Amino acid sequence: MYEDFSATDPLTNAASHCEYQCLIVAIATRHSDTVDIKFLVNGEGVWLGLPHPAWVEFKRLTGVALSDRMAVDLAGLYLKRAIESGLGVERSHWNDITVADVLDLAAELNWIPKTALAAKAS
Repeated sequence: MYEDFSATDPLTNAASHCEYQCLIVAIATRHSDTVDIKFLVNGEGVWLGLPHPAWVEFKRLTGVALSDRMAVDLAGLYLKRAIESGLGVERSHWNDITVADVLDLAAELNWIPKTALAAKAS
């Protein structure tokens, strides 16, 4: 779904071609407690760190384990949103993605019922 996509920055009208490259569990890599997913954006590497607690919360809400394949889609959707919101792709690492961000992305992909997120928020 989000392994290979294009997005356009509304501020610059610059098109970006994004292609999934790899996934690394980053506990030892940079002590971040994330699953790091690398995309090539116009040939340049961009890493997105999805926090490990999101896997636990996703399983708690759905009863289903979040797979690597699903993580790629979540990271790709996050990157697409970032580009299309005007944040651009100047950053090579996105380490500020929260558990709530991941769950919102999963709800947008219809993997979590929006009612489950509303109940969690209250």
